[in-house]
Amino acid sequence: MDVKFVVNDYVLIWNLLFQASISESIYQLKQKLWVNYKEEYNNTYRDKSAILKDPKNFIPNDDTIYNIVLETKDYISLKRAAEKYRLTLMKLWDSNKKKIERLVKRVLKMDLKQYTFLIVNEELNVIDISDHDQEDGYIIVGEKIDKKNPQKTIIKIILELVKHEVRNKETKNIDIRKALIDLAVLNEFATDIYGRSCYISGDPSRNQLIRHLYPYWLMYLGVPKDEFETFMSRDKIPFNKEQYAYEKELKKMSLSEMIDFCIRNSKYIIRTEKVEII
Repeated sequence: MDVKFVVNDYVLIWNLLFQASISESIYQLKQKLWVNYKEEYNNTYRDKSAILKDPKNFIPNDDTIYNIVLETKDYISLKRAAEKYRLTLMKLWDSNKKKIERLVKRVLKMDLKQYTFLIVNEELNVIDISDHDQEDGYIIVGEKIDKKNPQKTIIKIILELVKHEVRNKETKNIDIRKALIDLAVLNEFATDIYGRSCYISGDPSRNQLIRHLYPYWLMYLGVPKDEFETFMSRDKIPFNKEQYAYEKELKKMSLSEMIDFCIRNSKYIIRTEKVEII
């Protein structure tokens, strides 16, 4: 999965102005702009969709607000910090690149868009993905990196990306969709990242659902039935494998197809009767 890391002036300025203020000086600047340029400020707020449609070639109808911010000392300093953060994030991404590629090939099993990460200041605490239906994808990233657990940032970005890739307007059985995304990223990908089992991670309210899905998830990953015990022991999710027919076709599916399969067969997969646990 190849991505680009870019600091774009319009993206950075928009987020500094319309996300939570990250400093007193930015707060004061926003207040000043609102008082003196109310109409222009409102117009700038509406630019977000157009910016994310094509950040590289975006030209505002009214660049008054952008020009004012560009000329401030604070912006020069904040852009420099964003560039530094971009380099740190690039190094972190590159150090996990092989594991990310394994996730795409072995777990997601689907072609992803070419993504550009639009880097903003990490203090903004934002990951925002463009909803435009276009060939290239854009993700605004400003997520503070935990020095003790830097991989957490990569997992969080990947989680939002996968949610976006398999999104669906259908709200029925949304918990199954969320549980399978958790299995892919917070469980399987995190296990690869950390070198230890991270299964039954994520929203605790979905833990029981994940336990129901787990035998089929192993089939989806292509784990042979005679190796189930090894994974059960690793992940601390025991079940009686003899109570499950092995679905050979699952390993040929993408994550999107697996989600559809589990939703269609939810009554069969999510067993209401007592299942013997070993």
